[in-house]
Amino acid sequence: MKRYFPLLVALLSLTLCTPKEKKASVTAREVPERKDDFMWENDFFIYRAYGKALEKEMITPGFDIWVKNVPDLVADKRYEDDTKRHISFHEDHGDGMDRYQVGVSLGGGASCPVVRGKMVFPATNYRSVSILEKTPEKVVFTLHYPSWKIDSLEISLDKTITVEKGVRFCKCEDLYKFSGSDSLAIAAGVVCHSPDALMHGDSGDRIAIWERFSEEGAKEEDGRIGIAVVLPGADSTASMNHAGSEHLVCLKGIRSGEPLTYYFSSAWSKSDISTSDGWFAVVRAFTER
Repeated sequence: MKRYFPLLVALLSLTLCTPKEKKASVTAREVPERKDDFMWENDFFIYRAYGKALEKEMITPGFDIWVKNVPDLVADKRYEDDTKRHISFHEDHGDGMDRYQVGVSLGGGASCPVVRGKMVFPATNYRSVSILEKTPEKVVFTLHYPSWKIDSLEISLDKTITVEKGVRFCKCEDLYKFSGSDSLAIAAGVVCHSPDALMHGDSGDRIAIWERFSEEGAKEEDGRIGIAVVLPGADSTASMNHAGSEHLVCLKGIRSGEPLTYYFSSAWSKSDISTSDGWFAVVRAFTER
């Protein structure tokens, strides 16, 4: 036994000193099993952007929002339940759901160029993605949208998003490149379905809404959803229409290759923010900070 004692001590020491793998609080990934979604999640929310496989049904830059009321990561389970067990993520099974209708719109915080006073959407959904950083508490990724033409303009977009544990707002850095014009106005905002309340920032740098869920079949007991966009240095806010859908947006002019940074977020009345006043206070505090 004595000859094995040093080995036992060494193994015990290794076990005690090896740090435990940190449980992930943030995630992001492509979801090929669900029509090429790209999903990202932290302790506050789940978002997804639409990929190539969905283009047969819909082309839209809009962000979809899945609400949640638990800090744990639940998106992967929802996808698995939906695809393998036919348990729909459109119903609340105790931790939240997808009751948000995107359609052909900016959804819950995307952006698009504005040409001759009209919103112009990309010709495709995102076509590829680059994961720039991925840790248990932070993910940074870039969604790539191929170039498209509108009149004499040719435009491309790389959209880099940062999502972190405990941070309610996602950071979005858009890199629009274009030819055929010296500058381009960009609108970052949200589609308005039937808002109960709206907020415009006095300086034009923020917009927020509080509304009922918009998906067909949504019920009063599903609660309310709050959505916001903050664009530092914005020129103005505006109400704009695209394909019959009203949007509330922040506007800012940029030059080709000039990064445009803004922030977006959401909240659910059945989670930690229950009223429009509470939501608007959160947005105001974030903007002032």
